[in-house]
Amino acid sequence: MAGAERGRGERLHRAIARRLGTAILAGEIAPRASLEGEIEQAETLGVSRTSYREALKILVAKGMLESRPRTGTQVTERERWNLLDPEVLEWMFAGEPDPKLVGELFELRSIVEPAAAALAAQRRTGARLAAMDAALLDMARCGLASAAGRAADQRFHRELFAASGNSPLASLSSTIAAAVELTTTFKARASTSPRDGLAEHRAVFEAVSDGDGEGARRAMQTLLANAHRDMELDGPGTRVERPPPLPGTAV
Repeated sequence: MAGAERGRGERLHRAIARRLGTAILAGEIAPRASLEGEIEQAETLGVSRTSYREALKILVAKGMLESRPRTGTQVTERERWNLLDPEVLEWMFAGEPDPKLVGELFELRSIVEPAAAALAAQRRTGARLAAMDAALLDMARCGLASAAGRAADQRFHRELFAASGNSPLASLSSTIAAAVELTTTFKARASTSPRDGLAEHRAVFEAVSDGDGEGARRAMQTLLANAHRDMELDGPGTRVERPPPLPGTAV
């Protein structure tokens, strides 16, 4: 019973943090804005003060809030937010994501993932290749419009990072996997006929399997350029800003 109570409390804390975090990301609560006293906020949200305080701790840990004596709890500047946190990314895509931020997310991926693919081609193992191939088979079987297909897509990218043999780089896999899932979901939500990117994923896999580092890099650049372009095809409501191309990247 105690465990069940803790579980419900944890879900409530997360739900409150998600509500506040989404409002901050959407600009509904501006940087440097002060939140009202916890009694008033808890009453407004219809929760206990304890639940409200625990939710604030989550946002403080993500760099979105800070609490100081005398000044109380304030929203921090955007530069301090942990935008690589998978949960923050989920909040970002809960509504209509900031087009500039989506463009920057693709820019981050275009910096990191081609390099990961090139390293994976040099350092891949039979086990990692088998796991990547299994993910591709699940993507083909389930389709990216389904939750199972998107989960397989995330697995593919995680295995690719793991195959790079670089531990700090592999530590970014959770962030990249969350970005992959959320942008794919958003693309499917925004488009009546989203394009299937399985062929581009297969091209990355083939280059990694062949030990072709430069080919893997180029294939990943193409995959990302096409995925980014897909986000721009359905009108102003879904258009994201495209950062300037990086030197040597496909456009």
